[in-house]
Amino acid sequence: MFKFFGVGKEEEFEEILEWEEEFEEEFENSDEIWQIAVDIIETKYEIILLAPVAWISLDDIDISYHNNILTISWERSRPEIFSKDITVRNTECFWGEFSRNIILPENLDFDSIKATMDNNLLIITLPKLKFSNHSIRIEKI
Repeated sequence: MFKFFGVGKEEEFEEILEWEEEFEEEFENSDEIWQIAVDIIETKYEIILLAPVAWISLDDIDISYHNNILTISWERSRPEIFSKDITVRNTECFWGEFSRNIILPENLDFDSIKATMDNNLLIITLPKLKFSNHSIRIEKI
């Protein structure tokens, strides 16, 4: 889950360990929305977001933006095998609602955003606006 790496006195480290245990217990029993892991790459001409999205149909992913905030969200349901008479020995996969808000710079062409999926990797391409550089000559009046 979330870990803090304590540096300092042993008593402080013990407090951190106790807090971690309480937090993990509370977090495991809640209906929280999970965050999507996202890599953000910037080139000269665009910003590219990469997000692994296993076990998700393209139709189930919602991508939207408002006021320079891009939101990626979906819900991943447990497979049917979990509804059978089974004993779960270990679970590391996250099931439920996922969402991620990413604040974007203003210099993007929001009308040209493209999203593709390749091998369970969601790729969102955000082209940058093209501004031309010109020198302005000052004329004497």
